[in-house]
Amino acid sequence: MCGIVGYIGKRPAIPVLLDGLKKLEYRGYDSAGVAVLEQDAIKACKTVGKLAVLEDKLGEDFSQTCIGIGHTRWATHGRPSDLNAHPHLDTEAKFAVVHNGIIENYIELKEWLIEQGHAFVSETDTEVLPHLVEYFYKGDLVATVREVINKLKGSFAILVMSRQDSDILVAARKDSPMVVGLGEEEFLVASDIPAILNYTRKTYIIEDGEMVVLTKDGVKITDFEGKEKEKQLYEVKWDAVAAEKAGYDHFMLKEIYEQPRALQDTLIGRLEEDRAVLSEVNLTAEQLKNFRKVFIVACGTAWHAGLVGKTLIERWVRLAVEVDIASEFRYRSPLVDEHTLVVVISQSGETADTLAALREAKRNGARVVAVTNVVGSSVAREAHDVIYTWAGPEIAVASTKAYTTQLEGMVLLGLYLAQIRGTLSAEKIQEVIAALRKIPAQVQEILDEAEHIKDFAQSFVDVEDTFFIGRSLDWNVAMEGALKLKEISYIHAEAYAAGELKHGTLALITDKTPVIALATQMDVYEKTLSNIIEVRARDARVIGITFKGNKDLVKSVDHVIYLPETIAELAPILTVIPMQLLSYYVSVARGCDVDKPRNLAKSVTVE
Repeated sequence: MCGIVGYIGKRPAIPVLLDGLKKLEYRGYDSAGVAVLEQDAIKACKTVGKLAVLEDKLGEDFSQTCIGIGHTRWATHGRPSDLNAHPHLDTEAKFAVVHNGIIENYIELKEWLIEQGHAFVSETDTEVLPHLVEYFYKGDLVATVREVINKLKGSFAILVMSRQDSDILVAARKDSPMVVGLGEEEFLVASDIPAILNYTRKTYIIEDGEMVVLTKDGVKITDFEGKEKEKQLYEVKWDAVAAEKAGYDHFMLKEIYEQPRALQDTLIGRLEEDRAVLSEVNLTAEQLKNFRKVFIVACGTAWHAGLVGKTLIERWVRLAVEVDIASEFRYRSPLVDEHTLVVVISQSGETADTLAALREAKRNGARVVAVTNVVGSSVAREAHDVIYTWAGPEIAVASTKAYTTQLEGMVLLGLYLAQIRGTLSAEKIQEVIAALRKIPAQVQEILDEAEHIKDFAQSFVDVEDTFFIGRSLDWNVAMEGALKLKEISYIHAEAYAAGELKHGTLALITDKTPVIALATQMDVYEKTLSNIIEVRARDARVIGITFKGNKDLVKSVDHVIYLPETIAELAPILTVIPMQLLSYYVSVARGCDVDKPRNLAKSVTVE
């Protein structure tokens, strides 16, 4: 989710680069930098903090050059710092590189380069790129970049500049966005359209597996093997504000549609055929054998992810798990000691209650594993181990992609712990991994069918009360569905374990009360179906959510939303998607401020 801008043309590059990076600030970042070519030398300036800090540091020294690259970084490998900021250079400052994405095999590449005599100064995966270019360079930058990218595993959008090739920029894309702008005697490359709109609306949208060579005379696009490609010109019609949202009406909708990519990024480097790989968690079999209990501590949406995590860990690892709301954890004298594993979940890594719970757990001797989306955050720094979710920044207050990647993080943790304890068969581990690999594409499949959810949302415009029901993992996800609806549409929504309805809540069910019924946990499906029939008997309108193979549910509900089939433990990742879409479209239909709902903040940093 970092921001890339490159420029070659007739005007000073630095103002163009800074302007483009400012247009990408909405993506979130923790550091920034630029590199330019002046008199056959690369000059780089980078700093932790905002672009204003970079501008102050630049001064007047970089004002005249007409070729350069710039970057705003959202930390992944390595904490936010001046050294970890982009651009990165090789040992002799012959080449400069900026990069979005994750180089999955960077450790083996780095170790090999060190054996060849290369010295590294950062903690990043990106720094291997300029060193690889330096190693393989034989006078042709384009050929060298082609050779380098064919050695990479993972996702990347890269932009390379060379002091020996002073009249070109070379870019390449795999699984990270990239766009080229075609101006008058000037050309730009960026990670998103807003960065180029002040200079041109004529663009090429670069696809996976494509390389771009930019000179002052034009743009050439090839595949990774060097075969030239014809591209269709795309003229941007959006205004600047809409461009920040990539044409979506709201950031929330954009972030819902970013989930396939976020889920895929979170899996990168963490799955082999028969095991989950969490190199950032260092628990031995002896340590895990000594744990007697697991606490999962979080707030709001992250707490809902923790509820799913509880079932997975108890089912797979055979350890007792308790899920606590962070704001309550410290005040009930929890039984935490050196035999306790505490898992804290926080999108921002700065949630005050969760941070306080983490510190309380450490004071009592517990081992703390964090699941967070922000490298260098307080939670990440203070936990013993960290599982990062690569969701990228969320702008909308209502969490979407952060939640689904947290669910994925809990699946990975559950598998990892089960492998160490030996509590899950090899066949089951392989089944989960095979199903997990399909999840990003299955989420995309649901999103491709979003229009009927949009049409259906119109029937909720005048609704004032809604119930979400389910059993087992479906109940946990129902809580998140109810939270999404009430926080952005202001409709009162409650989630109940379906079997609890008859213990009082049925008194509230009328023909004016829609009920969202989740039915993906087939071991309790008959029980759930009985509860749905109870609701229908009170004249409620029922919307069911189940797998495509289930043709039975339609007989007992008013409307069915079908999901691609997966195993029960992964169903929550899919089940929440239509509920996110429903909440979004209902909110829009009711005229609510989707991205900034009243009374709420993105990161809760006070108790």
